[in-house]
Amino acid sequence: MQITEWLSLCLRWVHIIAGAAWIGASFYFNWLNNNIREPEVPEDRVKGDLWSVHGGHFYRFVKYTVAPERLPKTLHWFKWESYTTWITGFALLIVVYYVDAKLYLVDPGVRELSPAAAIGVGVGALLLGWIVYDLLCKSPLIERPVPFAAVCFALATGAAYGLTQTFGSRAAYIHVGALLGTLMAANVFRVIIPNQRVAVEAMKAGREPDAKPGIDAARRSLHNNYMTLPVLFIMVSNHYPFTYGHEWNWAILAAISVVGAGVRHWFNLRGKGRRNVWILPAAAAGIVALAFVSAPRDLRDAEPVAFETVRGIVEQRCLGCHSATPTQGGFAVAPQGVMFDTPDQIVSLAPRINNVVFVSKTMPLGNLTGMTDEERAQLGAWFAQGAQRE
Repeated sequence: MQITEWLSLCLRWVHIIAGAAWIGASFYFNWLNNNIREPEVPEDRVKGDLWSVHGGHFYRFVKYTVAPERLPKTLHWFKWESYTTWITGFALLIVVYYVDAKLYLVDPGVRELSPAAAIGVGVGALLLGWIVYDLLCKSPLIERPVPFAAVCFALATGAAYGLTQTFGSRAAYIHVGALLGTLMAANVFRVIIPNQRVAVEAMKAGREPDAKPGIDAARRSLHNNYMTLPVLFIMVSNHYPFTYGHEWNWAILAAISVVGAGVRHWFNLRGKGRRNVWILPAAAAGIVALAFVSAPRDLRDAEPVAFETVRGIVEQRCLGCHSATPTQGGFAVAPQGVMFDTPDQIVSLAPRINNVVFVSKTMPLGNLTGMTDEERAQLGAWFAQGAQRE
């Protein structure tokens, strides 16, 4: 158990570091591309340039129409950030969700699956997602950005719905994130870098590079740019079970993804000098609306629930893991140090119990102890009524 936790920690740390480098580069290069303008003094082969100041120095960035006249001695590539992010992310998927699939991946309350079948569905979703997306990018639809984006969004929302009807809610969200991350990394590995190599090899051979591979690579890079904020939300979503544990979790994810992509669109348009001032207020209004729409029902007027009833439920359904001496296999210590051995501990953690048991229904893990909806409602009513010990 300790080795697994340390492995998870190290993988997550590297994943975050590599992801920050990758997303940072994506944001920066898209910002450059959007802000580059025609040079004040026209230059052969130069499409535009940009001047900036940072750290006490001036910099000039030049964008060529296709390629410079000569290949420079040193050419920097940006690929290992994406490869490392995907490799560590998939390794985390294995360590956290696939090694103990019965606990973290499969939820019998959602669908009865064997661990092998669940893992097969998870990996298959990543492969199928890339195949469908890649075919769409190679279809005539790619020349029509708005219909293309609408079809991709509809398919991604369908995937989110299907995964939330297959896995435990947190695992479903993570698999949607893994799907988007796979599309992004595959874009780099299968399209962006190979197409850039085509241009380099043409220059080495003394030929003028074809512009089309570069255009295709730039398009995939822009797709990656729009997927970054939804992926970042999913990376932090496990801290907010009221999203992934909600009855309409797939719709909440779709709505937040639209908000994230909208924010990226605002930045991209702003870099091109187009002021779409309505986008950010609309995104903010969307988040506020989501907060109200997703609020749990009010149980303050429900039948009063005695503390002894609450304690009985907690002891039967939660104490196997959340105790100073856990009896549930796979847990040497209480997860996150949360323990319910005493009445004081139960009362002090009442908001947390309400959040993960009633609001999001994400605990117990995989509902291994068989907590019923009636018991969840009783815990929710007890909290709404003041979480008293009497």
